[in-house]
Amino acid sequence: MATEPVADGSVVVSTIDGVAAVTLSAGPTVFSVLPEVGLLGASLTHKGREYLNFHGGANAARDGHTTGVPLLAPWANRLAGSSYRVGSKSVDLSELPLHRDSNGFPIHGLLVGRSGWELVSVKGQPGSATMVASFNAAADEEVMAVFPFPHELTVGFTVSPGRLMVSTTVTATGRRAVPISFGWHPYFRLPDVDRGRIRLGMPSRTRLVLDERGIPTGEELAETASIVKLGDTAYDNAYRLGADRQLLLASGRRRLTVVFDRKYPYAQVYSPVGADFIALEPMTAPTNALCQGATPMVEPGERFIARFVVSLT
Repeated sequence: MATEPVADGSVVVSTIDGVAAVTLSAGPTVFSVLPEVGLLGASLTHKGREYLNFHGGANAARDGHTTGVPLLAPWANRLAGSSYRVGSKSVDLSELPLHRDSNGFPIHGLLVGRSGWELVSVKGQPGSATMVASFNAAADEEVMAVFPFPHELTVGFTVSPGRLMVSTTVTATGRRAVPISFGWHPYFRLPDVDRGRIRLGMPSRTRLVLDERGIPTGEELAETASIVKLGDTAYDNAYRLGADRQLLLASGRRRLTVVFDRKYPYAQVYSPVGADFIALEPMTAPTNALCQGATPMVEPGERFIARFVVSLT
C-alpha cells in the first residue's frame, strides 16, 4: 500500500508589514512570526486559508495593542491597581509607562510589540519546522522597573502538518523567586465562515465571576461541558479549567482545537458581539493574581515550562 510522503519542514525569512518575518512551514500548515515586534505570531494558515485575525498589524502591536498571537508577560490580563507586592518586594507602577485599560488598570504586561528577542535556532526537518527565541528580561531596564524579578523567557514554535505547538519557558536567573502570571492571546478565526455558523466548544469548567472592571469578585460558578453557537453572544469570560483543557471552534468540516497543558489551568475567552475573531487564551494564573499574591513561583535557578497546541482541519 502506498503511503503519503512525509512533508519536509522549511524556514523562510521575509517581511510582513515591512518588518522581518520568520515563516515555518510543514506540509499544508504555515506559521509566521515577527521577532522584532514582540515575537508576535502574524499568520497561521492551513491549506491556504487563514486562521488568525491580525487586525492593526505590526503597528498596532508596537503601540501595545494585542493582535495575531501575542505573548502577555510578565502578566496576562489586567491588574486591579498600580502596585503589587511579592514577598518583601513592593512595586509601584503608578508613574511607569504601561499599556492601560479604560479604567486605567495596567494590562498585558510589557512584551506586546517589544523588541529584544534573540533567535536561538531555526530548523526545518522531515515533518516539522521549529524556531526558538529568547528574551533576557534581566537586561531590560524598563522590564525590571515594572517586574524586578530577573528571568529569561524562551519560546519555541513547532509547526507540523495541521498543528502548531507553542512552548514557553521562564528561567529564574537572579537571587529572587519569580512569580508566574504570563499567558497568550491568540485571535483565532475560521476562514470563510460567518460568526453565526461558528460553534464554541468548552470542557467542564468553573467560571470566575468578574466585576464591571473585569476583576474576579471571588464568586465562582460551575459550568458543564458545552458546544454553543457564537451568534450574538459577547464573551469576555475567565475560567478555571479541570483535567480536560481542550477548547474548540467548529463549523461544518472546519475545526480549530486548542489544548492547554497542566501549567495553563486558566483560560480567558474573548469575542465581542459582531467580531470576526474569538480569542482562546491560555493563562498560567487568574486575572489580578500578581496583586493577590496568588501566582506560581519559580525558585532561583529553576524553570517553569508551559505548552499549548493548536490543531487545524
